[in-house]
Amino acid sequence: MTYKQEEIKPYDPDSDKGEQVARMFNNIAHSYDKLNHRLSWNIDKIWRKAAINSLRRYNPRTILDIATGTGDFAIEAARMLAPDLIIGADISIGMLKIGNEKVKKLGLDSVIAFKKEDCMNLSFEDNAFDAVTAAFGIRNFADLDRGINEMYRVLKPGGHLSIVELTAPVHHPIRELFKIYSHTILPLYGKLISHDNVAYSYLTATIEAFPQGEKMVSILKNAGFSDACFKRHTFGICTTYFATK
Repeated sequence: MTYKQEEIKPYDPDSDKGEQVARMFNNIAHSYDKLNHRLSWNIDKIWRKAAINSLRRYNPRTILDIATGTGDFAIEAARMLAPDLIIGADISIGMLKIGNEKVKKLGLDSVIAFKKEDCMNLSFEDNAFDAVTAAFGIRNFADLDRGINEMYRVLKPGGHLSIVELTAPVHHPIRELFKIYSHTILPLYGKLISHDNVAYSYLTATIEAFPQGEKMVSILKNAGFSDACFKRHTFGICTTYFATK
C-alpha cells in the first residue's frame, strides 16, 4: 500500500526518497538537536522518556534504535534501561557522526554503537533484538510497510516495539493552533537555523500526511504485531505506539 507521506520528498519529486532524506539530514545535522529541543520547547525529551518507559518492565538486553539520528533516544534508553547493547541505525552519515561524538563524550560507547543502515533493508539477522525503537523517524520511510516489516523481522518473538512520532492534533482548538504554528514559525525558524530551505516545510508536510492513531495500529497489526496500541501526548502533537511480536 502507498501512503501519502511516501510521496513527499524534500527536494526533487522525481528522485529517490531515501537518497534525498539522507541528503537532507546530512544538511541539517549541525543544528538538528538545537532545533528539536527549541521547536518543541524541550517537550521532546518527555516524549522520548514515555516511549522508553513502556519497555522498562520487559528489561530488554539488546535494542535496535531505528532512524537514530544523533542518538538522543539511544542515549536516554541506555540511561533508563541499562541494556547490554544498543545499536543506533540511520541512513545519514552526518547524523551518525554527531551521535558518535555525543556517546563518546558521555562515556556510553561501550553500550551504544552506530551503524549506517537502510531501514528498508536492514543488514541484521532475523530475531536479533529484544526491542526495536524509533523516534521521529518512520515518517521518512520511502516504504512504510516494508520498514515496519523489517522492524518486525529483526525483533525476537515476544520482543517489543516502541515508537514515538510527531502527529497532527485531532481536537479543536489545538488542531488549528498547531497548523498555524507548523506552517509559519516552525519552517521559518528551521530555515534560519539549519540553512536548509525546505527541511522544516517537509517536516510539516509529512506530519500532516502520516497515518496516525488507529490507522497506524492497523498497519502494525497487518505486519504481524500483536497487542498494538497508541497513546497521544501533549494534546496530540506526539503519539507513542507500542506493540509485541
